[in-house]
Amino acid sequence: MTAIELITKEDLREFKGELLKEIKQLVQPGQGQSKKWLKSAEVRKLLGISPGTLQNLRINGTLRFTKVGSIMYYKLEDINKILEGEG
Repeated sequence: MTAIELITKEDLREFKGELLKEIKQLVQPGQGQSKKWLKSAEVRKLLGISPGTLQNLRINGTLRFTKVGSIMYYKLEDINKILEGEG
């Protein structure tokens, strides 16, 4: 006989809170930490490129990104690889 577990609305609310907290930690720098994720404008400024060039880097797979809602985020680690010529 298999046990049946029920998920309550409170369980879902708690999960939502934990998930949102973790996402915020990923996309926002904490105290004393360097930023791990950058938005498109920050990447363009760092690399000195236009929006079209950034789009081409995404399309051809040179620069990986994560889209949250309508905002694209890029790992600082990946940007550093491009700056060092390893991308």
